[in-house]
Amino acid sequence: NELLSSILDELRYEVVSSNGQTYELVPNGKNIPITVSNFKDYCISYREYRLNEFNRQIECIRQGLYSIVPGYFLGLFTASELEEIVCGKGEMDVELLKRNTGYGGHYNQETPCIQRLWKILREIFNEEQKKLFLKFVWGRCTLPSCDDDFRSKFQIVPYTLSAELVDGALPRAHTCTFVLDLPEYSTIDIMYDRLNYAITYCTSIDGDGNMNDDPMPTNLDSDSATEE
Repeated sequence: NELLSSILDELRYEVVSSNGQTYELVPNGKNIPITVSNFKDYCISYREYRLNEFNRQIECIRQGLYSIVPGYFLGLFTASELEEIVCGKGEMDVELLKRNTGYGGHYNQETPCIQRLWKILREIFNEEQKKLFLKFVWGRCTLPSCDDDFRSKFQIVPYTLSAELVDGALPRAHTCTFVLDLPEYSTIDIMYDRLNYAITYCTSIDGDGNMNDDPMPTNLDSDSATEE
């Protein structure tokens, strides 16, 4: 009790809100010290404040949703189902993305570098890398829930460079149009290294046409990916 009393010595029936202002939990709360005997009541009052702190803002969000989707429809979904409908799937469905991908120039599904890209996305990238990849090429971290929800298809087009520069170049992305300019890298190791560098360090969502095009030094870990 002595230890608890020493900890509570500076506390009053007050709470600091999320905007940094101090509010009294009960009338004249700033003058009521917290003691061992009233500590439980203080905790209950504190909890109630935190649980209801954003009621007004939440109600505004609720009314905004109801203005678009009737409330009785929203009631048909759980929170996780509604999140998926609005935000897309949490985990990236590579096959869903692949079905909604088109190719430009001489690229097609059978082109070796395209097959390497899908292998990296499907088998080598972890979930965090997949989200970074999607953010790099589209400016968002989740895919739509189904094929019908794609408003535009992902496009992969050749990034044409002289042969001596291809393996040292980074891919380019145009997030507004969902387009990836992909160099025709010679191996899956090099493609993995360049993609991973780009999605990690070139993260300007609206940087269409401004991504680093210059060749970069080769820095490969031979164990990072496996050639088919």
